[in-house]
Amino acid sequence: MITKEQFEKALEERQTREVREKLREGCVAVAGLGGLGSHIALMLARTGIRRLLMVDFDQVDVSNLNRQAYTIDQIGMPKTEAMKQRISQINPWIELEFFQGKVTRENAASIFKGYPVICEAFDGAEEKAMLVNTMLEQLPDSVVISGSGMAGAYSSNLIKTRKVMQRLYLCGDETYGVSDEESLTAARVSICAGHEANMAVRLLLGETDV
Repeated sequence: MITKEQFEKALEERQTREVREKLREGCVAVAGLGGLGSHIALMLARTGIRRLLMVDFDQVDVSNLNRQAYTIDQIGMPKTEAMKQRISQINPWIELEFFQGKVTRENAASIFKGYPVICEAFDGAEEKAMLVNTMLEQLPDSVVISGSGMAGAYSSNLIKTRKVMQRLYLCGDETYGVSDEESLTAARVSICAGHEANMAVRLLLGETDV
């Protein structure tokens, strides 16, 4: 078992001291722990931010294994608990917070309050729109990064990060969403997750351009 000091030293060697000082204080929320959110959460944990909020209502299912960051032995576990288990094996020093349940317009602000960066990773279009609109309306100090279009096996280069407005970024191809007609593959979903996680890191570093 390594020490926290060894972990921090290794991160600083890869990130530089200036970057490490900023990321060490970073706080990000991830809304949804499916194919998109589970990979975002792991990337941010590896980055070494200070605090991570993970929100989901669901349990790990065998159908998740083709694209989500879970393992066979975690089937049946709440996704929040399964992600806690995964992250503890990577960065046990990160501060983790959880909300196991449904996010609604009525409770969203209380769940995500205090998090300057919120990564939206829900499955359904209605849930996505609800969260984005509620966060923009009720949490004026938070920036939202939302996923839009990552289905199929289309070109990786179609997935982009776009700044829609001052407090909203979209990551994805903005065309091929989750549907009965489109497949979902780990590679393409992970590319979109990387876009969201990287934009979160850029915001923590004070960078607002895409």
